[in-house]
Amino acid sequence: MYDQARNVSLLLARVAIGVIFLVHGYQKFATMGIAGTTKFFESIGIPLAGLAAPLVAVLEVAGGIALILGVALPIAGTLLALDMVGAILFAHLPAGFSAAEGGYEFVLALAAASLAIGFTGGGALALDAVLGRRRGAASLSA
Repeated sequence: MYDQARNVSLLLARVAIGVIFLVHGYQKFATMGIAGTTKFFESIGIPLAGLAAPLVAVLEVAGGIALILGVALPIAGTLLALDMVGAILFAHLPAGFSAAEGGYEFVLALAAASLAIGFTGGGALALDAVLGRRRGAASLSA
């Protein structure tokens, strides 16, 4: 019973956090556009904003999908957490803690959740676990 609850909880957490990153990355392409994202990044002092904007957009889309599917979780979780550390330092820190005032509260939660998901293994319902079971079963039958 505990294992089932753990696996479903990890799935729900991965999907929720993954969707948040996926949507924010997609917005950088579709709503703001890479040019708009670059201008915003420049305005808050992000170095190499012209390079950072598309990289962050791709990271958030790909990382969000990785969390949802449960694939390459340590890599995705670490990169997304680092993305959020950058967001804290460049965009949210001056506003203080409260997310209601543009602070880093929500971004810090995303960073922590990304790391937690990244290093839990994602549970039995993660693609990494499913593929691992298949690989394990294939190696046993060989």
